[in-house]
Amino acid sequence: MDHIRTTDVWIVRIAFVAILGAVSAVLHPFLISSPLAIVAGLLLGCLVIALEMRLRKVALQYLVGGAVGMLVGAVLGILLVLMLDLASLQTSANGRFLALAIPLSCAYLGMLIGFSKAGILNLNAVSIFSDDLHPKQSIKLLDTSVIIDGRIADIAESGFLDGSLVVPQFVLRELQLVADSADSAKRNRGRRGLDVLQRLQKMPNIDVQLSGYDVPSVKEVDLKLIEFAKAHHCRIVTNDFNLNKVAQVHGVEVLNINELANSLKPVVLPGEIMRVFILKEGKEHNQGVAYLDDGTMVVVDNAKRYISRTIDITVTSVLQTTAGKMIFGRFDERGDRNLHVAVAEKHSVGSAAQHALAEPRL
Repeated sequence: MDHIRTTDVWIVRIAFVAILGAVSAVLHPFLISSPLAIVAGLLLGCLVIALEMRLRKVALQYLVGGAVGMLVGAVLGILLVLMLDLASLQTSANGRFLALAIPLSCAYLGMLIGFSKAGILNLNAVSIFSDDLHPKQSIKLLDTSVIIDGRIADIAESGFLDGSLVVPQFVLRELQLVADSADSAKRNRGRRGLDVLQRLQKMPNIDVQLSGYDVPSVKEVDLKLIEFAKAHHCRIVTNDFNLNKVAQVHGVEVLNINELANSLKPVVLPGEIMRVFILKEGKEHNQGVAYLDDGTMVVVDNAKRYISRTIDITVTSVLQTTAGKMIFGRFDERGDRNLHVAVAEKHSVGSAAQHALAEPRL
């Protein structure tokens, strides 16, 4: 249904209601007049369409669970009627009522129980429910942090993501709670996440799906994501360090955006020359701190007095940490001093020439 245009769906719905109204007008159900029969048929068609629109929002495993529960309940109800020998009481009003009410009640109870236990179903284990167009390995779960971060949209737009991006309903609910927060900072982050999600949905080359799969027995969103990934054999896309570690413990594959960003940072080797802008003072004596365009911190010795200036430094070492990469460098004051001397000599020569030209000739 997701691949059919909305206009086509509404054409089918209107045709269904019109046909049902026409059939009611011809057959006159319950011996009512033609106008009332047409109205009854149209109302019945609208009721069926409302039920269909509601069921479309229910996840497949819940539909299967409810249908199986209802079928089992109806069969048990019929068996119960046969065991109580209520068929012999068909001549009485009580017997006819119980023979009909017991199977209906059992079917209703079975449907509700099937709905409540549908979360434990794994339809991917059944071949008829598997999607050949989207292999399991290509399904990627998005968590709240990576949606709010926003870089996932740039990665998807560049074409480096394939398959389907799945956003569970519990992630969407958490994102909405953040967007409705009383804290303005959290509210802005939540709204940015919703904007990023809309941007992903508008990309023609990206398949974004909303899933109603849930794990009612688990309250925490991170653990729900892990159980979702384990049940459907898919990967989690996140930039949450703790979720990354917990998922790895559970044997779930994780695509960490921060790790991707760190792997794309330029490789710098000791001895190379870099040009950086000294932004602030470092923690140690006579240190300056600069930042590259990708956010990498550069700690420079002998650069404290060059704050708010762009200088050339020599890389001494590179340190890779869990938070990212740090570069350590040294500023050669002798090279800067020689540059100042050369500039001063050039300035003095220029001043002498100007003085000589300004002297009057005898």
